[in-house]
Order: sequence, then structure tokens, then C-alpha cells
Amino acid sequence: MTRDILRVDMGDLSITRQPLPDAWRRYGGRALTDAIVYSEVPPDAEPLGPDNVLVFAPGILGGTSAPNGGRISVGGKSPLTGGIKESNSGGQAAHALARNGIAAVVVTGAAADPDARYCLVIENDGSASLERVDEWAGLGNYDLAEEIAATRPEGDRYATIQTGPAGEAGAKAAGIAFSDPKGYPNRFAGRGGLGAVMASKGLKAVVVSDKGHGFLGHADKEAFNASMKRFATALKDHAVTGQALPAYGTNVLTNILSEAGGLPTRNFSHGTFEMADDIGGERQAETIKARGGEEHHGCHTGCTIQCSRYWMDKDGHYKTKGPEYETAWSFGADCGIGDLDEIAELDRACGDLGLDTIEMGATMAVYMDSGALEFGDADGALKALMSGVEGGTPGRVLWNGAAATGKEFGVGRVPTVKNQAMPAYDPRSVMGIGVTYATSTMGADHTAGYTVATEILKVGGEADPLKPEGQAELSKNLQIATAALDSLGFCIFVAFPVLDIPEAFAALHELAAAHTGDEWDADSLMQVGREALTFERLFNEKAGFTAADDRLPAWMMTEKLPPHNVVFEVTDAELDSVFDFVPDTAREMGLA
Repeated sequence: MTRDILRVDMGDLSITRQPLPDAWRRYGGRALTDAIVYSEVPPDAEPLGPDNVLVFAPGILGGTSAPNGGRISVGGKSPLTGGIKESNSGGQAAHALARNGIAAVVVTGAAADPDARYCLVIENDGSASLERVDEWAGLGNYDLAEEIAATRPEGDRYATIQTGPAGEAGAKAAGIAFSDPKGYPNRFAGRGGLGAVMASKGLKAVVVSDKGHGFLGHADKEAFNASMKRFATALKDHAVTGQALPAYGTNVLTNILSEAGGLPTRNFSHGTFEMADDIGGERQAETIKARGGEEHHGCHTGCTIQCSRYWMDKDGHYKTKGPEYETAWSFGADCGIGDLDEIAELDRACGDLGLDTIEMGATMAVYMDSGALEFGDADGALKALMSGVEGGTPGRVLWNGAAATGKEFGVGRVPTVKNQAMPAYDPRSVMGIGVTYATSTMGADHTAGYTVATEILKVGGEADPLKPEGQAELSKNLQIATAALDSLGFCIFVAFPVLDIPEAFAALHELAAAHTGDEWDADSLMQVGREALTFERLFNEKAGFTAADDRLPAWMMTEKLPPHNVVFEVTDAELDSVFDFVPDTAREMGLA
């Protein structure tokens, strides 16, 4: 089975293909992007300069029929955090790249002409070329998808990777859009500003054709199919992945978190939202059904959970994805907006511009908290967001995220770690996720170690979300496991059955072994997770990060969150223990 690195030098417009180094053969997805960024990017590199790299990497199981194994990792140095970044997405690109034998696309340098735009085209025979597409400059993601479609031969099957106007403007909240199974550019590697990195290199889009390619073969097809069947059964049997997520999507969490007092509302000033029912998954499902929309589907081929859905406008026309839970929260509860149509308009605008909805919703809430806009003013929020299109204010400030906005408008309550905005769980009433936010190499990121599964949903055991005891250990174990899942290419939601059903956990390494022919077991799987995190921690240390960066904002230790009236109580010593394995792992890897 071929796994090559496709290197694209935007400086001289050369493209070369080389075998994946043997030392990295067990790496895919996040582990591979981490290894490449650690090895090739100077820690003091300017994120939007030519010394940064941009890496696209499917997981080890990309291109296969492994259930929910088609996620893609995007890596580089983040212009938002200043540290290493892996941003994860669904969509079709992971499968398309893997089926062409590509383990990673590594984009280096920058176009000599700063006004030039290029499209990287990878055909289904493995050939690759850069085409100059200056006429695509400034196009939104939906118009860009149509322009790309016009270039493709009839009957082609292809995936797209795109950056929008926000990325071209160098916005630190700019993400990268990936096409879903129907071709909509609505799946996002949103976090960390990597859309701006992509644009800084002169790369507007990537097109990957996999027409005629079927699922990849395996070293042991019989063993793979047996493990795949057990894994699919576990996904179907678990209450979260087999019932809740297919029925109500990710937005099923809105009412659950509001009832738990952990739904950040009006810029993290309260833990419950009085209009949670109006924006939650149950209402969303009812509305989509009433409007004749598609009630659920997978964000990539091979997804069996199918938590994605399309939001239709009042006339029954497609508007946007979801909205997913994080977006329903960020532009909903956090901004005091209680109408799903208004949230969908903001989601569509961000999707077209290429902006991370978590960062932008949290940013808008900070802006509202400054008094510049009333909480609940959806029209004002959309106008402020769109003001950046022509380079105006406050849009261009907002496009750089919550930290920049708080500084510009003099707001004291700014919910960020390492300059990245916190997602939809308040650390004071969900303390384990607070540990993840504080310590993750990525900045505040719920997917880095999703303790909510155990704290709120009681998956994989129980932990009291209002108590600090055991939260550091819980976060550490989940951060290691998540890095491993990201490296295989699995959706984070497979963690629900994996944490509860022993056969599901065993299937993870059984699938990897049967597919690759290498020996995999539980220990080697977790070792990949530890190695990925070690690359990340060492890079950040060299970039100047210290223990002081692994902290929540000070106000979260003093400002009590209603309704439980709690503050974050995990100690600094406990936070500092999360990555205690890194020195030993670094020595094992020959990095120390």
C-alpha cells in the first residue's frame, strides 16, 4: 500500500512526490502533521511567512471502509495562538487523498507574486499540477465551489479544499473549508487561523479527484472486515452514537448543557440560557423536518453516526450545515440570540467568508459585552461581521478573534486560552473541560480532551463536573486517546462507545493492524497519542510557551458562575501534571 508525501513548493511552483519516511509509517492525521511541523517549521517562524508549512493529512484509516474513519488533519503554526496547530475536519478530502496513495500534502514557501492565486489539482491517476486562478481572488466559498465545478469533467468525483475572503485578508480566525458528500463547502478545519496560512502561500483551493477508486485494500482483509463489523455494531448499539446524535445532531447538547448549568451565556456571564429550547437539537430537528430538509447524513463517506444535517430556509432552500452545537451555542446562547434562522444566517456568512464559527461567535459576544451592540441583536451582529468584507470596522477587528476584540474594545471578560476562544462548555461548572482548555497545546479546544463525555453524559465512568478532584488525570488520559484517534482518522464521537464497550476499543487497534500489516495493540495505539502530544509540547516550548500559558483567565477563579455560583478550582500543580509523560516520551523518541 503506497503512502507518499506530496510536496508543493509555492515559491518555485514545483511539485514532488516522495515515499513516507519509515520512521513515520505509524503516523497519519494529527501525528503526521505534528511530526512534519515539528521537523520543518522554525518555532519562531512568522505564521503567515514562507517558513511556515501547511499540511493536509488523512488518518491511517483514510480511504478505507472503517466506520467514521474519514477525518482529515490540517497542520501548521497558528497565527492565532502562535503555537503548533492541528485543526480537524470531516468532508471528502481525506478519503480522496488516501485513495490516491497520499499520506500528506505539504505546502511550503509562498508565491513570488503576492497577488497570485493558485489551485492545486490532484487527478485520479496521482498526477498533480498548480493552475493559476487569479480570477478567483476574493470569492466566497460557495461561489468558489461553483467555479471549481465548472472546471471538472462531467461525471468526475472529487473533493475540494478552499480558503475564503477572510483567509485572503490574513484573518486570524480564518478556517479551511472542505466539501461534504454533496459538494457543499461546509465542513471546516476552523480553528487557529490556518485558512490565513493557506492564503498566505497563494493557494486558493485544492481539488482531489478519486473517480474510479474504491476502498483501499488491507494487509488482512478478513480480519479487517471482522473488526469493522464489531466496531459498527458498537456504534449502533451505544445510546449516544446510535440514538441521540442521529436523531438530534450535535445540537442535542444545548438543552443538556443548559440544564447542567454549563452552557456559557451572554459572554460567559451565566450557565443557563432561557431560550435553550428554541435553539436546541429537538427544535432544530422539528424545523428541518417541517421544511422538507435532509434530517441526517454523514459529513463524509463511511460515517455511520450521521449527526450532520442541512438547515433549510423558510422557503425550503438549503442555507447551511447544521447549525452544529458549537455554532448554535456561539451565535445563540453566548450572544443571547434565540432564533435558529438568525443563527443560520450568521453560520452561512461565516461559512462563505471562511471564518471559524466558534471563534467568531465568542468574539461577537465579547463585542456585545463592550456595549457596542446589544445582546440578542442578530441583525447588528451580521452587519458587524460583514463589515470586514470591504476592510471596514469592526469586522476586521472581529475577524482576528476574541482576544484581539477584547483588547480593542476594553472588555475584561475575554474567554480565551493561548488567544483561542473557549467553546461551548463553561470551565467553572464543567471543570474537566477547563483542564483541557488550559493545558491543550492547541489553545482552548474541547475536542482535544472531551471530558464532557464523562462529566455530563456519564460515558466511560462518572466525574462530578462541579468538583476539581480527578479532573487533571481525566483530561490527560482523554487528550492522549484523542490524539491517537485523530491520527487514525476517526471522528471524536467514536469515543462514546470506545469508552463504554471494550470490544469497540479493541477494534481500534485491530483495524489498524489488519489494514497496515503492522503490529498494533492498546499500548502502541496510546503511544502514538503520546508521541503526537510530545511533538506539540516540544514545539510550543521552543516557541516560547511556558506553564503560565497553561492557565485559564484569572477571572474564572474569582467570578462565580450562576446558577451553581462556582469558580474554577483545579490547582496550578494539577494543571502542570497533565503532560508529565512528555520528558520520558521525548527521550524514547530521541528528541531529548
